Amino acid sequence: MIRIPSRTPAHALLTLSAVLTPLATGATELNLDGVKRYSGSAASEEQVTSITQFSDVQPTDWAYQALSNLIERYGCVAGYPNGTFKGRQALTRYEAAALLNACLDRITEVTDELKRLMKEFEKELAVLKGRVDGLEAKVGELEATRFSTTTKLNGQATFVLGANGFGGSARSAVEAARQEVGATTFNYDVQLSFDTSFSGKDLLRTVLRAGNFGSTAFGGAGPTGNLSTLEIAFQEASGADSVGIDKIFYQTPIGGGFTATIGGRVGQEDMLALWPSAYPDDTVLNLLTLNGAPAAYNKNLGPGAGLWWQSNGWAISASYVAATGNLGNPSTGGIGNGNSQGTGTVQLGYGTERWTLAAIYSAVQSGVALPGATPFTTAVFEGDSPSRTDAFGLSGSWQPASAGWIPSISAGWGINSTRYANSQEAGSLTTSQSWMVGLQWSDVLAKGNALGLAIGQPIFATALSGGETPRDGGVALEAWYKWQVSDQIAITPAIFYLSRPLGQDTPAGESFNQLGGLVKTTFRF
Repeated sequence: MIRIPSRTPAHALLTLSAVLTPLATGATELNLDGVKRYSGSAASEEQVTSITQFSDVQPTDWAYQALSNLIERYGCVAGYPNGTFKGRQALTRYEAAALLNACLDRITEVTDELKRLMKEFEKELAVLKGRVDGLEAKVGELEATRFSTTTKLNGQATFVLGANGFGGSARSAVEAARQEVGATTFNYDVQLSFDTSFSGKDLLRTVLRAGNFGSTAFGGAGPTGNLSTLEIAFQEASGADSVGIDKIFYQTPIGGGFTATIGGRVGQEDMLALWPSAYPDDTVLNLLTLNGAPAAYNKNLGPGAGLWWQSNGWAISASYVAATGNLGNPSTGGIGNGNSQGTGTVQLGYGTERWTLAAIYSAVQSGVALPGATPFTTAVFEGDSPSRTDAFGLSGSWQPASAGWIPSISAGWGINSTRYANSQEAGSLTTSQSWMVGLQWSDVLAKGNALGLAIGQPIFATALSGGETPRDGGVALEAWYKWQVSDQIAITPAIFYLSRPLGQDTPAGESFNQLGGLVKTTFRF
Protein backbone atom coordinates (compact mmCIF):
# COMPACT_ATOMS: atom_id res chain seq x y z
CA MET A 1 0.00 0.00 0.00
CA ILE A 2 1.38 3.41 -0.96
CA ARG A 3 0.80 6.10 1.72
CA ILE A 4 0.48 9.58 0.23
CA PRO A 5 1.82 12.42 2.44
CA SER A 6 -0.83 14.97 3.43
CA ARG A 7 1.16 17.84 1.91
CA THR A 8 1.36 16.26 -1.57
CA PRO A 9 -0.23 18.74 -4.05
CA ALA A 10 -3.66 17.80 -5.34
CA HIS A 11 -2.64 17.75 -9.00
CA ALA A 12 0.21 15.35 -8.20
CA LEU A 13 -2.18 13.03 -6.43
CA LEU A 14 -4.58 13.22 -9.34
CA THR A 15 -1.86 12.19 -11.81
CA LEU A 16 -0.62 9.39 -9.57
CA SER A 17 -4.15 8.09 -9.22
CA ALA A 18 -4.38 7.98 -13.00
CA VAL A 19 -1.11 6.06 -13.14
CA LEU A 20 -1.91 3.70 -10.28
CA THR A 21 -5.48 2.85 -11.29
CA PRO A 22 -4.48 0.01 -13.69
CA LEU A 23 -2.41 -1.72 -10.99
CA ALA A 24 -5.21 -4.07 -10.10
CA THR A 25 -4.91 -5.69 -13.52
CA GLY A 26 -1.37 -4.58 -14.32
CA ALA A 27 1.78 -6.53 -15.04
CA THR A 28 3.29 -8.59 -12.30
CA GLU A 29 6.80 -8.70 -13.71
CA LEU A 30 9.46 -6.35 -12.38
CA ASN A 31 10.79 -3.98 -15.04
CA LEU A 32 14.20 -2.83 -13.76
CA ASP A 33 14.72 -0.46 -16.65
CA GLY A 34 11.43 1.19 -15.81
CA VAL A 35 12.38 1.42 -12.16
CA LYS A 36 15.67 3.06 -13.05
CA ARG A 37 14.02 5.44 -15.44
CA TYR A 38 11.42 6.59 -12.89
CA SER A 39 13.94 6.68 -10.07
CA GLY A 40 15.79 9.52 -11.79
CA SER A 41 18.95 7.53 -12.71
CA ALA A 42 18.02 7.18 -16.37
CA ALA A 43 19.57 9.30 -19.09
CA SER A 44 18.50 12.92 -19.03
CA GLU A 45 17.20 12.76 -22.56
CA GLU A 46 14.30 10.62 -21.35
CA GLN A 47 13.19 13.31 -18.81
CA VAL A 48 10.52 15.55 -20.34
CA THR A 49 10.08 19.25 -19.65
CA SER A 50 6.81 19.79 -21.51
CA ILE A 51 3.74 17.68 -22.02
CA THR A 52 3.91 18.42 -25.75
CA GLN A 53 6.86 15.98 -25.94
CA PHE A 54 4.38 13.11 -25.49
CA SER A 55 2.92 12.19 -28.88
CA ASP A 56 0.14 10.07 -27.35
CA VAL A 57 -1.20 12.62 -24.83
CA GLN A 58 -4.00 14.84 -26.09
CA PRO A 59 -5.67 17.90 -24.48
CA THR A 60 -8.92 15.95 -24.44
CA ASP A 61 -7.49 13.33 -22.07
CA TRP A 62 -9.11 13.61 -18.64
CA ALA A 63 -5.75 13.83 -16.77
CA TYR A 64 -4.12 16.17 -19.30
CA GLN A 65 -4.00 19.27 -17.06
CA ALA A 66 -2.86 17.38 -13.98
CA LEU A 67 -0.04 15.65 -15.93
CA SER A 68 1.01 18.99 -17.44
CA ASN A 69 1.24 20.63 -14.00
CA LEU A 70 3.26 17.69 -12.66
CA ILE A 71 5.79 17.94 -15.51
CA GLU A 72 6.18 21.71 -15.62
CA ARG A 73 6.15 22.39 -11.89
CA TYR A 74 8.05 19.38 -10.53
CA GLY A 75 9.78 17.77 -13.56
CA CYS A 76 9.49 14.27 -12.15
CA VAL A 77 7.77 12.49 -15.06
CA ALA A 78 9.79 10.57 -17.68
CA GLY A 79 8.62 9.17 -20.99
CA TYR A 80 9.59 6.33 -23.27
CA PRO A 81 12.41 6.61 -25.85
CA ASN A 82 9.86 6.72 -28.67
CA GLY A 83 8.33 9.94 -27.27
CA THR A 84 5.23 8.39 -25.77
CA PHE A 85 3.83 8.37 -22.24
CA LYS A 86 1.63 5.29 -22.57
CA GLY A 87 -0.83 6.53 -19.98
CA ARG A 88 -3.12 3.54 -20.39
CA GLN A 89 -0.35 0.96 -19.93
CA ALA A 90 -0.30 -1.06 -16.67
CA LEU A 91 2.34 -0.19 -14.08
CA THR A 92 4.01 -2.44 -11.50
CA ARG A 93 4.06 -1.44 -7.86
CA TYR A 94 7.86 -1.07 -8.04
CA GLU A 95 7.57 1.35 -10.94
CA ALA A 96 4.86 3.27 -9.06
CA ALA A 97 7.08 3.48 -5.97
CA ALA A 98 9.99 4.80 -8.04
CA LEU A 99 7.76 7.42 -9.69
CA LEU A 100 6.34 8.49 -6.35
CA ASN A 101 9.84 8.74 -4.86
CA ALA A 102 11.05 10.94 -7.72
CA CYS A 103 8.10 13.31 -7.29
CA LEU A 104 8.45 13.45 -3.53
CA ASP A 105 12.11 14.41 -3.89
CA ARG A 106 11.05 17.48 -5.88
CA ILE A 107 8.18 18.26 -3.55
CA THR A 108 10.56 18.13 -0.59
CA GLU A 109 12.50 21.03 -2.09
CA VAL A 110 9.34 23.14 -2.03
CA THR A 111 8.49 21.88 1.43
CA ASP A 112 11.89 23.02 2.76
CA GLU A 113 11.18 26.52 1.48
CA LEU A 114 7.79 26.46 3.14
CA LYS A 115 9.37 25.30 6.38
CA ARG A 116 11.77 28.26 6.23
CA LEU A 117 8.90 30.68 5.77
CA MET A 118 6.93 29.05 8.55
CA LYS A 119 9.91 29.40 10.84
CA GLU A 120 10.31 33.06 9.93
CA PHE A 121 6.65 33.83 10.64
CA GLU A 122 6.30 31.43 13.52
CA LYS A 123 5.07 34.03 16.01
CA GLU A 124 2.53 35.51 13.62
CA LEU A 125 1.22 32.06 12.73
CA ALA A 126 0.88 31.19 16.41
CA VAL A 127 -1.17 34.35 17.04
CA LEU A 128 -3.42 33.61 14.07
CA LYS A 129 -3.88 30.02 15.17
CA GLY A 130 -4.87 31.18 18.64
CA ARG A 131 -7.42 33.57 17.20
CA VAL A 132 -8.86 30.93 14.90
CA ASP A 133 -9.09 28.44 17.77
CA GLY A 134 -10.88 31.09 19.85
CA LEU A 135 -13.35 31.85 17.07
CA GLU A 136 -14.00 28.15 16.52
CA ALA A 137 -14.71 27.75 20.23
CA LYS A 138 -17.14 30.68 20.22
CA VAL A 139 -18.92 29.42 17.10
CA GLY A 140 -19.19 26.00 18.67
CA GLU A 141 -20.62 27.49 21.86
CA LEU A 142 -23.17 29.53 19.91
CA GLU A 143 -24.23 26.52 17.88
CA ALA A 144 -24.57 24.45 21.02
CA THR A 145 -26.60 27.02 22.98
CA ARG A 146 -28.87 28.58 20.33
CA PHE A 147 -32.47 27.61 20.86
CA SER A 148 -33.54 27.66 17.21
CA THR A 149 -32.06 27.75 13.73
CA THR A 150 -35.00 29.75 12.37
CA THR A 151 -35.82 32.15 15.22
CA LYS A 152 -34.06 35.28 16.44
CA LEU A 153 -34.71 36.80 19.86
CA ASN A 154 -34.66 40.58 20.35
CA GLY A 155 -35.17 41.99 23.81
CA GLN A 156 -35.75 45.41 25.31
CA ALA A 157 -36.06 46.36 28.96
CA THR A 158 -36.91 49.93 29.99
CA PHE A 159 -36.76 51.55 33.41
CA VAL A 160 -38.60 54.84 34.02
CA LEU A 161 -38.04 56.99 37.10
CA GLY A 162 -40.22 60.09 37.17
CA ALA A 163 -43.01 62.20 38.58
CA ASN A 164 -45.86 64.48 37.53
CA GLY A 165 -46.80 67.86 38.99
CA PHE A 166 -50.13 69.63 38.61
CA GLY A 167 -50.91 73.32 38.85
CA GLY A 168 -53.46 76.00 38.01
CA SER A 169 -56.30 77.88 39.59
CA ALA A 170 -58.67 74.89 39.63
CA ARG A 171 -57.55 74.01 43.14
CA SER A 172 -59.91 71.08 43.73
CA ALA A 173 -58.91 69.42 40.44
CA VAL A 174 -55.22 70.03 41.15
CA GLU A 175 -55.43 68.52 44.61
CA ALA A 176 -57.39 65.51 43.37
CA ALA A 177 -54.78 64.83 40.67
CA ARG A 178 -51.93 65.10 43.17
CA GLN A 179 -53.64 62.65 45.48
CA GLU A 180 -54.26 60.15 42.69
CA VAL A 181 -51.06 60.17 40.61
CA GLY A 182 -48.74 62.78 42.18
CA ALA A 183 -46.14 60.39 43.63
CA THR A 184 -42.66 59.73 42.26
CA THR A 185 -42.65 56.29 40.65
CA PHE A 186 -40.23 53.72 39.28
CA ASN A 187 -41.70 51.51 36.56
CA TYR A 188 -40.50 49.03 33.98
CA ASP A 189 -41.46 47.58 30.63
CA VAL A 190 -40.00 44.38 29.14
CA GLN A 191 -40.49 43.18 25.57
CA LEU A 192 -39.22 39.90 24.12
CA SER A 193 -39.67 39.64 20.37
CA PHE A 194 -39.26 36.26 18.65
CA ASP A 195 -38.78 36.71 14.90
CA THR A 196 -39.06 33.47 12.94
CA SER A 197 -38.47 33.05 9.21
CA PHE A 198 -39.22 29.88 7.26
CA SER A 199 -38.09 31.04 3.81
CA GLY A 200 -35.70 33.89 4.61
CA LYS A 201 -38.24 36.43 3.33
CA ASP A 202 -41.27 35.84 5.54
CA LEU A 203 -41.72 36.76 9.21
CA LEU A 204 -43.63 35.21 12.11
CA ARG A 205 -43.38 37.66 15.01
CA THR A 206 -44.35 36.82 18.57
CA VAL A 207 -43.96 39.50 21.24
CA LEU A 208 -44.12 38.76 24.96
CA ARG A 209 -44.53 41.80 27.16
CA ALA A 210 -44.86 42.76 30.81
CA GLY A 211 -44.93 46.04 32.73
CA ASN A 212 -46.41 47.88 35.71
CA PHE A 213 -47.45 51.35 34.52
CA GLY A 214 -51.22 50.94 35.00
CA SER A 215 -51.57 53.02 38.16
CA THR A 216 -49.42 55.96 37.09
CA ALA A 217 -49.97 59.10 35.02
CA PHE A 218 -47.27 57.72 32.69
CA GLY A 219 -49.59 54.76 32.04
CA GLY A 220 -52.81 56.73 31.55
CA ALA A 221 -54.13 56.89 35.10
CA GLY A 222 -55.39 60.15 36.60
CA PRO A 223 -57.69 62.88 35.32
CA THR A 224 -55.66 63.65 32.16
CA GLY A 225 -55.97 60.11 30.81
CA ASN A 226 -53.85 59.11 27.83
CA LEU A 227 -52.36 62.58 27.27
CA SER A 228 -49.48 61.86 29.66
CA THR A 229 -49.10 58.21 28.61
CA LEU A 230 -45.57 57.31 27.59
CA GLU A 231 -45.12 55.40 24.36
CA ILE A 232 -43.19 52.75 26.27
CA ALA A 233 -45.77 52.40 29.09
CA PHE A 234 -47.48 49.02 29.30
CA GLN A 235 -49.44 46.80 31.64
CA GLU A 236 -51.39 43.64 30.88
CA ALA A 237 -55.14 43.68 31.50
CA SER A 238 -54.61 40.93 34.07
CA GLY A 239 -52.53 43.31 36.19
CA ALA A 240 -49.02 44.56 36.92
CA ASP A 241 -46.10 42.20 36.33
CA SER A 242 -48.23 39.82 34.25
CA VAL A 243 -46.64 38.46 31.09
CA GLY A 244 -48.85 38.25 28.02
CA ILE A 245 -48.82 37.88 24.26
CA ASP A 246 -48.67 41.48 23.10
CA LYS A 247 -48.51 40.62 19.37
CA ILE A 248 -48.48 37.59 17.14
CA PHE A 249 -48.71 37.87 13.36
CA TYR A 250 -47.33 36.43 10.12
CA GLN A 251 -46.03 38.53 7.22
CA THR A 252 -44.89 37.30 3.81
CA PRO A 253 -44.24 38.68 0.32
CA ILE A 254 -46.64 37.30 -2.30
CA GLY A 255 -45.01 38.68 -5.46
CA GLY A 256 -45.39 41.79 -7.57
CA GLY A 257 -44.25 44.06 -4.74
CA PHE A 258 -47.10 42.92 -2.46
CA THR A 259 -46.75 41.84 1.18
CA ALA A 260 -49.57 40.20 3.13
CA THR A 261 -50.03 40.24 6.91
CA ILE A 262 -52.39 38.24 9.10
CA GLY A 263 -52.41 37.84 12.85
CA GLY A 264 -54.41 36.89 15.89
CA ARG A 265 -53.08 40.00 17.64
CA VAL A 266 -51.60 42.54 15.26
CA GLY A 267 -51.30 46.31 15.44
CA GLN A 268 -52.54 48.69 12.77
CA GLU A 269 -49.03 50.15 12.52
CA ASP A 270 -47.58 46.69 11.75
CA MET A 271 -49.48 46.66 8.45
CA LEU A 272 -48.35 50.05 7.12
CA ALA A 273 -45.65 49.97 4.45
CA LEU A 274 -44.57 53.53 5.27
CA TRP A 275 -44.24 55.41 8.54
CA PRO A 276 -44.05 59.09 7.52
CA SER A 277 -41.93 60.48 10.35
CA ALA A 278 -38.30 60.80 11.38
CA TYR A 279 -39.34 61.71 14.94
CA PRO A 280 -38.52 60.54 17.52
CA ASP A 281 -35.30 58.58 17.87
CA ASP A 282 -36.31 57.94 21.48
CA THR A 283 -39.94 58.22 22.48
CA VAL A 284 -41.55 60.16 25.34
CA LEU A 285 -45.27 61.05 25.03
CA ASN A 286 -47.20 58.59 22.91
CA LEU A 287 -49.41 61.30 21.41
CA LEU A 288 -46.37 62.97 19.79
CA THR A 289 -45.28 59.76 18.05
CA LEU A 290 -48.43 59.42 15.90
CA ASN A 291 -47.64 61.70 12.97
CA GLY A 292 -49.98 64.47 14.15
CA ALA A 293 -53.04 62.27 13.47
CA PRO A 294 -53.68 59.95 16.46
CA ALA A 295 -57.18 59.05 15.24
CA ALA A 296 -55.98 57.87 11.83
CA TYR A 297 -52.78 56.28 13.25
CA ASN A 298 -54.57 54.81 16.27
CA LYS A 299 -52.49 51.62 16.68
CA ASN A 300 -55.62 49.55 17.18
CA LEU A 301 -54.64 46.06 18.32
CA GLY A 302 -56.43 42.74 17.80
CA PRO A 303 -57.16 40.10 15.15
CA GLY A 304 -56.54 41.58 11.74
CA ALA A 305 -55.15 41.35 8.23
CA GLY A 306 -53.57 43.69 5.75
CA LEU A 307 -51.92 44.05 2.37
CA TRP A 308 -49.36 46.53 1.14
CA TRP A 309 -47.61 47.25 -2.14
CA GLN A 310 -44.24 48.98 -2.61
CA SER A 311 -42.39 50.06 -5.77
CA ASN A 312 -39.86 52.81 -6.52
CA GLY A 313 -40.60 54.68 -3.30
CA TRP A 314 -44.39 54.47 -3.64
CA ALA A 315 -46.38 52.57 -1.03
CA ILE A 316 -50.06 51.67 -0.70
CA SER A 317 -51.41 49.94 2.41
CA ALA A 318 -54.82 48.58 3.36
CA SER A 319 -55.70 46.83 6.62
CA TYR A 320 -58.44 45.94 9.08
CA VAL A 321 -58.15 45.32 12.82
CA ALA A 322 -60.96 44.31 15.19
CA ALA A 323 -60.03 44.87 18.84
CA THR A 324 -62.76 42.43 19.98
CA GLY A 325 -62.46 40.10 17.01
CA ASN A 326 -61.56 37.19 19.28
CA LEU A 327 -64.94 37.22 21.06
CA GLY A 328 -67.73 34.88 19.97
CA ASN A 329 -70.68 36.84 21.35
CA PRO A 330 -71.85 39.25 18.60
CA SER A 331 -73.29 41.61 21.20
CA THR A 332 -69.80 42.19 22.63
CA GLY A 333 -67.46 41.49 19.74
CA GLY A 334 -66.63 39.55 16.60
CA ILE A 335 -65.28 40.55 13.19
CA GLY A 336 -67.11 42.90 10.86
CA ASN A 337 -70.08 43.77 13.07
CA GLY A 338 -71.14 46.84 15.04
CA ASN A 339 -69.31 45.70 18.18
CA SER A 340 -65.97 44.81 16.61
CA GLN A 341 -64.24 47.99 17.79
CA GLY A 342 -62.66 47.92 14.37
CA THR A 343 -60.36 50.15 12.37
CA GLY A 344 -60.18 49.97 8.57
CA THR A 345 -57.20 51.86 7.14
CA VAL A 346 -55.95 52.90 3.71
CA GLN A 347 -52.68 54.79 3.26
CA LEU A 348 -50.93 56.21 0.20
CA GLY A 349 -47.35 57.41 0.57
CA TYR A 350 -44.02 58.09 -1.06
CA GLY A 351 -40.65 57.98 0.63
CA THR A 352 -36.92 58.30 0.01
CA GLU A 353 -33.95 58.12 2.36
CA ARG A 354 -34.34 61.82 3.21
CA TRP A 355 -38.05 62.58 3.07
CA THR A 356 -41.50 60.99 3.29
CA LEU A 357 -45.07 62.06 2.62
CA ALA A 358 -48.25 60.10 3.29
CA ALA A 359 -52.02 60.55 3.30
CA ILE A 360 -54.16 58.21 5.39
CA TYR A 361 -57.83 57.45 5.98
CA SER A 362 -59.21 55.31 8.81
CA ALA A 363 -62.81 54.34 9.52
CA VAL A 364 -62.93 54.03 13.31
CA GLN A 365 -65.76 52.34 15.22
CA SER A 366 -66.77 53.38 18.70
CA GLY A 367 -64.92 51.59 21.46
CA VAL A 368 -61.47 51.96 19.90
CA ALA A 369 -58.98 53.29 22.46
CA LEU A 370 -57.41 56.32 20.82
CA PRO A 371 -53.93 57.30 21.99
CA GLY A 372 -53.62 61.05 22.41
CA ALA A 373 -57.08 62.57 22.87
CA THR A 374 -58.57 64.99 25.38
CA PRO A 375 -60.84 63.50 28.05
CA PHE A 376 -63.91 64.91 26.24
CA THR A 377 -63.09 63.35 22.84
CA THR A 378 -61.89 60.13 24.48
CA ALA A 379 -65.30 59.70 26.11
CA VAL A 380 -66.92 59.94 22.66
CA PHE A 381 -64.56 57.56 20.87
CA GLU A 382 -64.51 54.96 23.64
CA GLY A 383 -68.11 55.45 24.80
CA ASP A 384 -71.04 53.04 24.63
CA SER A 385 -73.03 55.12 22.15
CA PRO A 386 -72.54 53.55 18.69
CA SER A 387 -70.64 55.91 16.43
CA ARG A 388 -68.25 55.99 13.51
CA THR A 389 -65.42 58.41 12.93
CA ASP A 390 -63.87 59.12 9.54
CA ALA A 391 -60.28 60.09 10.32
CA PHE A 392 -57.98 61.72 7.77
CA GLY A 393 -54.29 62.53 8.17
CA LEU A 394 -51.51 64.16 6.18
CA SER A 395 -47.96 63.70 7.46
CA GLY A 396 -44.38 63.94 6.27
CA SER A 397 -40.75 64.29 7.25
CA TRP A 398 -37.41 65.60 5.99
CA GLN A 399 -33.89 64.75 7.12
CA PRO A 400 -30.60 66.53 6.38
CA ALA A 401 -27.91 64.71 4.43
CA SER A 402 -25.63 64.60 7.48
CA ALA A 403 -25.71 65.33 11.19
CA GLY A 404 -25.16 68.95 12.19
CA TRP A 405 -26.97 72.07 13.33
CA ILE A 406 -29.88 71.46 10.99
CA PRO A 407 -32.45 69.07 12.53
CA SER A 408 -34.78 66.61 10.88
CA ILE A 409 -38.33 67.93 10.65
CA SER A 410 -41.48 65.86 11.04
CA ALA A 411 -44.99 67.26 10.91
CA GLY A 412 -48.55 66.05 10.60
CA TRP A 413 -52.18 67.11 10.81
CA GLY A 414 -55.39 65.18 11.30
CA ILE A 415 -59.09 65.98 10.98
CA ASN A 416 -61.94 63.71 12.04
CA SER A 417 -65.70 63.63 11.47
CA THR A 418 -67.91 61.70 13.90
CA ARG A 419 -71.42 60.36 13.19
CA TYR A 420 -73.76 58.58 15.62
CA ALA A 421 -76.20 55.71 15.16
CA ASN A 422 -78.64 57.36 17.57
CA SER A 423 -79.73 60.97 17.98
CA GLN A 424 -77.54 63.03 20.30
CA GLU A 425 -78.21 66.07 22.39
CA ALA A 426 -76.74 69.47 21.54
CA GLY A 427 -73.06 69.82 22.33
CA SER A 428 -72.05 66.38 21.05
CA LEU A 429 -68.77 66.04 19.19
CA THR A 430 -68.96 66.29 15.40
CA THR A 431 -65.49 67.41 14.30
CA SER A 432 -62.06 67.13 15.91
CA GLN A 433 -58.50 67.90 14.85
CA SER A 434 -54.88 67.35 15.89
CA TRP A 435 -51.37 68.30 14.77
CA MET A 436 -47.68 68.07 15.72
CA VAL A 437 -44.21 69.27 14.70
CA GLY A 438 -41.08 67.45 15.82
CA LEU A 439 -37.42 68.48 15.51
CA GLN A 440 -34.53 66.12 16.08
CA TRP A 441 -30.76 66.64 16.03
CA SER A 442 -28.46 63.64 15.58
CA ASP A 443 -24.98 63.05 17.03
CA VAL A 444 -25.36 65.90 19.56
CA LEU A 445 -22.16 66.26 21.66
CA ALA A 446 -21.17 62.70 20.73
CA LYS A 447 -21.90 60.19 17.99
CA GLY A 448 -25.08 58.25 18.63
CA ASN A 449 -26.62 60.82 20.97
CA ALA A 450 -29.74 62.74 19.96
CA LEU A 451 -31.78 65.78 21.03
CA GLY A 452 -35.48 66.18 20.36
CA LEU A 453 -38.17 68.86 20.70
CA ALA A 454 -41.83 68.54 19.78
CA ILE A 455 -45.03 70.55 20.07
CA GLY A 456 -48.57 69.69 19.11
CA GLN A 457 -52.18 69.29 20.07
CA PRO A 458 -53.88 65.99 20.85
CA ILE A 459 -57.27 65.19 19.33
CA PHE A 460 -59.52 68.05 20.48
CA ALA A 461 -63.06 69.10 19.59
CA THR A 462 -63.37 71.83 16.97
CA ALA A 463 -67.12 71.58 16.26
CA LEU A 464 -70.12 70.50 18.34
CA SER A 465 -73.69 69.73 17.40
CA GLY A 466 -76.31 72.41 17.95
CA GLY A 467 -73.83 75.14 17.04
CA GLU A 468 -72.23 75.15 20.47
CA THR A 469 -68.66 76.42 20.75
CA PRO A 470 -66.01 73.94 21.93
CA ARG A 471 -63.29 74.94 24.38
CA ASP A 472 -61.33 71.72 24.27
CA GLY A 473 -57.96 72.86 22.99
CA GLY A 474 -54.60 72.50 24.73
CA VAL A 475 -50.93 72.25 23.78
CA ALA A 476 -48.44 69.48 24.51
CA LEU A 477 -44.66 70.03 24.49
CA GLU A 478 -41.74 67.71 25.16
CA ALA A 479 -37.95 67.88 25.18
CA TRP A 480 -35.45 65.07 25.64
CA TYR A 481 -31.81 64.14 25.23
CA LYS A 482 -30.70 60.58 24.53
CA TRP A 483 -27.26 59.64 25.79
CA GLN A 484 -26.10 56.47 24.05
CA VAL A 485 -23.92 54.92 26.76
CA SER A 486 -23.13 51.88 24.61
CA ASP A 487 -24.61 50.01 21.68
CA GLN A 488 -27.01 48.32 24.08
CA ILE A 489 -27.73 50.97 26.74
CA ALA A 490 -29.25 54.46 26.42
CA ILE A 491 -30.23 56.97 29.10
CA THR A 492 -32.83 59.59 28.21
CA PRO A 493 -33.81 62.44 30.56
CA ALA A 494 -37.00 64.16 29.40
CA ILE A 495 -39.61 66.73 30.40
CA PHE A 496 -43.08 67.43 29.04
CA TYR A 497 -45.77 70.03 29.61
CA LEU A 498 -49.53 69.87 29.00
CA SER A 499 -51.02 73.38 29.01
CA ARG A 500 -54.69 72.35 29.34
CA PRO A 501 -54.95 68.56 29.64
CA LEU A 502 -58.55 68.56 30.91
CA GLY A 503 -59.69 70.41 27.78
CA GLN A 504 -63.47 70.79 27.66
CA ASP A 505 -63.68 69.42 31.21
CA THR A 506 -61.61 72.26 32.68
CA PRO A 507 -63.74 74.22 35.16
CA ALA A 508 -65.04 77.40 33.50
CA GLY A 509 -62.82 80.41 34.10
CA GLU A 510 -60.08 78.32 35.72
CA SER A 511 -56.81 76.74 34.61
CA PHE A 512 -55.22 73.34 35.01
CA ASN A 513 -51.81 72.17 33.72
CA GLN A 514 -49.43 69.26 34.08
CA LEU A 515 -45.62 69.06 34.13
CA GLY A 516 -43.82 65.73 33.95
CA GLY A 517 -40.17 64.81 34.33
CA LEU A 518 -38.50 61.45 33.93
CA VAL A 519 -35.29 59.55 33.28
CA LYS A 520 -35.66 56.58 31.00
CA THR A 521 -33.00 53.87 30.74
CA THR A 522 -33.27 51.44 27.84
CA PHE A 523 -31.45 48.12 27.58
CA ARG A 524 -31.47 46.28 24.24
CA PHE A 525 -30.28 42.71 23.86
